[in-house]
Amino acid sequence: MNVLIDSSGWIEFFANGKNAEKWRKLILSADKKTHITPSTVLYEVYKKIKRDFAEEKADEAIAYIIDSTRVIQIDEGISIDAAEKSLVHGLAMADAIIKATADLNNAKIITGDSHFKTFENALII
Repeated sequence: MNVLIDSSGWIEFFANGKNAEKWRKLILSADKKTHITPSTVLYEVYKKIKRDFAEEKADEAIAYIIDSTRVIQIDEGISIDAAEKSLVHGLAMADAIIKATADLNNAKIITGDSHFKTFENALII
């Protein structure tokens, strides 16, 4: 099974938030063979880190994610599946894309967001 670290985990780690230590081992062990990242997560991480810290820190975060995970582009299959998941589960667009990407790539979602708690393939940190 693959692993998808949600934006919340990357942001917590790179922002050195109060739960950063809980994410450290998972993030430092990320590997392109087993870890995937939807391109939407790149958007969310870059935006938040640049806004709250600096462009240089955001660039470093994105470079790390790209170097240590397999970035999955949003294609027509993910788009349609995400729309369906949004309608059925009431998910926001980014969360629906994350869920669809995880499902289509047999990945476990590791997240700090409780709105994924009803999904069997999600682990809340």
